[in-house]
Amino acid sequence: MAALKRPAKSPARNRKRVPSQADYEALSQFRYLIRCFLEFSQDAAKAEGLTPRQHQALLAIKGYSGGGPVTIGDLAERLRLRHHTTVELVDRLSEAGLVERVLDPADQRRVLLKLTGLAADHLAELSTVHLDELSRIEPLLKQVLSRRSG
Repeated sequence: MAALKRPAKSPARNRKRVPSQADYEALSQFRYLIRCFLEFSQDAAKAEGLTPRQHQALLAIKGYSGGGPVTIGDLAERLRLRHHTTVELVDRLSEAGLVERVLDPADQRRVLLKLTGLAADHLAELSTVHLDELSRIEPLLKQVLSRRSG
């Protein structure tokens, strides 16, 4: 999946629309909700004995498109990190018994990342509380997003 990037300006985008007070309020509320969710996520990861980045990595591996195999390059893209930073993160995850490196049976030059049972247990616990939190804030998110679609 391609990274989310800002779309190129089209002729229609060159016509500037002046944001209204309601637009500013919706953007502010949306960013506030995102910050609150991220703070919740960081605290939940720490309570589970993981760093927020470790949690993000485990989730990126488990939640990769179609449950397919994940390389370090794939993980770097999903986390928006540089390759060498991701290698260091995977080294720490491996040392903690959370990730295994396995050779791709179809291409022995490729190394794939696999979650361990310990990682799966941590991730299941964290995902449950995150889904509960998303359910709690869903009405607020819908309210902000419906404001933007109208």
